[in-house]
Amino acid sequence: MAPDSINTSSGSIDVNGRRYKLPKQPTVVVCIDGSEPGYIESAVKARRAPWFAKILKNGTNLLADCVVPSFTNPNNLSIVTGQPPKVHGISGNYFLDPDTGKEVMMNDPKFLRVETLFPSFQRAGCRIAVVTAKDKLRGLLGKDLKLVPGKACSFSSEKSDKTTIAENGIDNVNALVGMPVPDVYSAALSEFVFAAGVKLMERDRPEIMYLSTTDYIQHKHAPGTPVANDFYSMMDGYMARLDAMSCTIVLTADHGMNAKFGKDGQPDVIYLQDLFDGWVGKDKAKVILPITDPYVVHHGALGSYAVVYCANLEQWIAKLQGVPGIEAVLTKAEAAKRFELPADRLGDLVVVSTKHKVLGTSAARHDLSGLTEPLRSHGGISEQKVPLICNRKLAAPAGSRHWRNFDAFDLAFNLVA
Repeated sequence: MAPDSINTSSGSIDVNGRRYKLPKQPTVVVCIDGSEPGYIESAVKARRAPWFAKILKNGTNLLADCVVPSFTNPNNLSIVTGQPPKVHGISGNYFLDPDTGKEVMMNDPKFLRVETLFPSFQRAGCRIAVVTAKDKLRGLLGKDLKLVPGKACSFSSEKSDKTTIAENGIDNVNALVGMPVPDVYSAALSEFVFAAGVKLMERDRPEIMYLSTTDYIQHKHAPGTPVANDFYSMMDGYMARLDAMSCTIVLTADHGMNAKFGKDGQPDVIYLQDLFDGWVGKDKAKVILPITDPYVVHHGALGSYAVVYCANLEQWIAKLQGVPGIEAVLTKAEAAKRFELPADRLGDLVVVSTKHKVLGTSAARHDLSGLTEPLRSHGGISEQKVPLICNRKLAAPAGSRHWRNFDAFDLAFNLVA
């Protein structure tokens, strides 16, 4: 991708092949981790979310497709680059690095192949604030930002007590927000993101703010349940405060969420490594689960998307297609084309399970002790639909446009009145 260019006569900037108008008022884009369609509507129906009720009626209320694999890292980076993973390079939370042959978390900024929108808008004179719940995203989201107090900051709720001017562009975050460091397995981790966003908007009034939450609640509580409604009611209050400060607000999600358990309440798992060990011999094939991250209480590393490194592809494609609960088996080239992924960061096969199934490696390798409620997870095609909501009306009818969650900044800057 060519570097960004600023068109001062039109008040616009080109980033990663897309043109954006410079903001005329503060713009806040929110990624509600794991927010499948239905969560917001259920909270509204329960009369717990008056701001959302107003926005669904008087603003812009669309459905969009997220990126597959429907995981956190690929989708957050698509939202903040405006492009699919084939452009930005982040194909999962976890992958087999072809340069080293090692399995690693995909949170090092070196894996990002283009800039996010944030440095480009900073060069155009905008103040930037990036707040994320999990620290695993912070380095990727804040890559190449020049962190200057009052002008640009990037930090996480998870490590809010460790912020420094040099590393984050801000310090004493907990004092500013008036909250202690939240438990990583709590709704408070996301609430901290919203509370910090409000305080930063009051104090610094950044032109661009990106807020990204955690899906701890969505992994454990379905839409319309009391705990889920409490969460969206909490969010509703913070969004109303940002709205009252004349912010343009766009909300979307990195992925949806579905129940992934059987009648006995236990996770409904296809253990791919065990299957391949039985077919080709132990460890002759390698299964990688790109959902893998440090937060095993969320999902036990069980999701609906996996990659497999193996030989004799045609034979194993046919075998996998005969396994109940498998929705798609694709070669590297097929998956790269269908899901707009970087082929060099995929296995020989990509496997996607059906709506209520998840994929594992070997049964002995998954610690499911943290799953205190029946498993809800994501990663597949069935978790692709997400909300795309704005507190402003579209300037022109949406027509037949195929909306993506990574149209969020385009919607905010270019398409609403």
